[in-house]
Amino acid sequence: MTAQYTVAQLNVSQIIASVQKGEIAIPELQRPFVWKSSKVRDLLDSLYKGYPVGYLITWQSVGAKLRHGEVAAHQQILIDGQQRVTALRAAVAGLPVINNRYKQVRIKIAFNPVTEEFETLTPVIERDSQWISDISEYFNSASPFSFINDYLAANPEVDKTAVPRAIERLGHIKNAQIGTIALNSDLEVETVTEIFIRINSKGVPLSSADFVMSKVASYGEQGRNIRKLIDYFCHLAIAPHAYDDIAENDKEFARTEFFQKIAWLKDDSEDLYDPEYGDVIRVAGIVGFNRGLASALVSRLSGRDPDTREVDESLIPIAYQNMEKALLQIVKKFHLQNFIMTVKSAGFIAAGMINSKNVLNFAYALYLKLQMEGSYPDGEIKRIVRRWLVMSLLTGRHSGSFETTWEADLRYIQQKGATDYLAQLEEGDLSDSFWEVTLPQALETTATNSPYFQTFLAAQVVQKARGFLSDKLTVASMIEQSGDIHHLFPKEFLKTHGFNDRRDYNQVANYAKTDTAINLRIGKREPRDYMEEVAAQIAGGPMTLGDIHDSQALRRNLTENAIPSNFASLEIKDYPDFLALRRKLMAKTIREYYHQL
Repeated sequence: MTAQYTVAQLNVSQIIASVQKGEIAIPELQRPFVWKSSKVRDLLDSLYKGYPVGYLITWQSVGAKLRHGEVAAHQQILIDGQQRVTALRAAVAGLPVINNRYKQVRIKIAFNPVTEEFETLTPVIERDSQWISDISEYFNSASPFSFINDYLAANPEVDKTAVPRAIERLGHIKNAQIGTIALNSDLEVETVTEIFIRINSKGVPLSSADFVMSKVASYGEQGRNIRKLIDYFCHLAIAPHAYDDIAENDKEFARTEFFQKIAWLKDDSEDLYDPEYGDVIRVAGIVGFNRGLASALVSRLSGRDPDTREVDESLIPIAYQNMEKALLQIVKKFHLQNFIMTVKSAGFIAAGMINSKNVLNFAYALYLKLQMEGSYPDGEIKRIVRRWLVMSLLTGRHSGSFETTWEADLRYIQQKGATDYLAQLEEGDLSDSFWEVTLPQALETTATNSPYFQTFLAAQVVQKARGFLSDKLTVASMIEQSGDIHHLFPKEFLKTHGFNDRRDYNQVANYAKTDTAINLRIGKREPRDYMEEVAAQIAGGPMTLGDIHDSQALRRNLTENAIPSNFASLEIKDYPDFLALRRKLMAKTIREYYHQL
C-alpha cells in the first residue's frame, strides 16, 4: 500500500522560522499554554543531550490564509506537536506564550554551563552569575563569541575550556533535528481525522474537536476570530470573572463584534449548561451543516462538495460563513438563556442532574434549528425540546455512536418534521413495554446520578412534589439547597438484618429526598417504628417528625414520592418486594410526567 505520509528531518531553527513565516500553522498559540515550565526545561535538556523528542505531524491545509490575507499554497497545519513547538518558540526564540489569564508572558529557561543543567528561572538563579538566566539571550545574541567572553569575565573561577564548550553545545540546540511526518495533501479528510484522533502524545489523546479547531484557526483573520470566539465563550461560561483579563490582554479581539456578542457572560452565573469547545463545535456542525461528524465539518471547511466529493475551493469561504453564522446563534444570550429555561421547565434545575453533555448538545442544536427555521410556534419548540431531552436520557439515544445517530435524526427531522418524527420515536421507543418493564429494570441501580433516578427527581420537580414526610418543603427546593437523600429503609437497620451489600441497601428505589431534620430524627429505625410516630402526630400528638398533620396529607406525600400506600406496615421481610413495587411506582411517575411535558 502506498505510504500516506512523508518523513523529513527539520532542525529547530527551520521549524521556528516556518512558524514565523506562517508556513506552519500552530493554532495553539492563541490558547493558554498548558505545559508547566518544568516540561519546557525537560524538552531543552533532551535536545541538549541528543535524546529523541518525538515526531511533529502536519497536514497541508487547502485554502489556508496567512496573517496578511494571502492564501498559502503550501501551509501545513501542525496537528501534533503544538505544545513542543510553542515551547521551543518560548525558550529558544524568546517569544511570549498565553497564560491562563490570556496574558502574554515569558517562560525563561536558565542554563548552567558548569553543571550542564537546565532549570526554570527563579530569583535565586537570576542572582547567580554562574547561570545563564535566559537561554534565548544567547540564541539571539549578535555575537555568540562575545557572549561567552562576557560570561567568563563574570565567572573567572570556571573552567575556561569546558564551559565555552558547554555553551557552544547549548547553541547547537538550534541545529537539533526533529522528525516531521507530513500527511499527504490528497488524503481524504476522514482519513486525516482518523489519523489525528489516533495520535497519542504521552498518554493525552487528541480529539476530533482539536482537529476542527486547528483547521479553523488556519483560515486567516476570520478563522482566528472564530476560534477565539469559541475559546472565550467556553471560558467565560465557566469563569465570568475572566472577562476583564481577556479585554485587557487581547485588545485586538476585544474590539471585534465577536467579543461584544459574548460580553453578556461576564454577568452570567448559570452553570446548568457550560459547554466546552468540543461541545460548541458539535452544536455548530449540526446547526450550520446538519452534520454530527467532526470529519464532515473539516471536510466542508476544506471545500469538499458533499454531493460530488470533489474539492471546490470556492466553497471554503461559504463554509466559514456558515460556521460563523451558526456560532453567533449559539453564543446569543437570548437563545442560550431560553434554552436553559426550557431545560429547567423539564425539571432539570441543577447542574449535575444531566450527566450527558451529548444529550444537552443535541437538544440545544435542535432548539436553535427550530428557532431559525421559524415554522414552529415557541411553545411547540419548547415542548419538542423538553420531550426530546427526556426521551434521549431515558433511552440512551445519544450514547455509543451518537454522531451517526445525530445525522440520521437530522435527516428524518428534515423529511418528516420535528413533531411527527418525535411522535414516531415515542411510539417505537417509549411503548407500554418500556414504561412497564424496561424502565423499572433500569431503576434497579445504586447510581444516584443515573439518568433514570435523576429523571424521577425532575418529574417530582415538575409535579411540585414535597419531600418525604414534609408538607411544605418541596423536592425542588431541596435539590437547589442540596437536601438529603434518605434511605426509606435505613441503611444501618438493613445491615443488622442481613442486607450487608451496598447493592442491596443503596438501591435508588430505597431513596427519597427529605429534610435533614427528618432524616436525623428517623435515624436507624425501621419504617414501621418511625411511621408510628407520624401516625401519633396525625392523631393529635406533638409534631416531632416532619409536619404531616392529617391522613390525607400523608397519602398525598407517599404518592408524590412514589412510595407504596402500605409503607407504614412493612417489615424487613417485605424489603425486596418493596423495592420491586417502588420501581414500578417511580416508572409510573416518570411516565405521567413525560406526557405532561
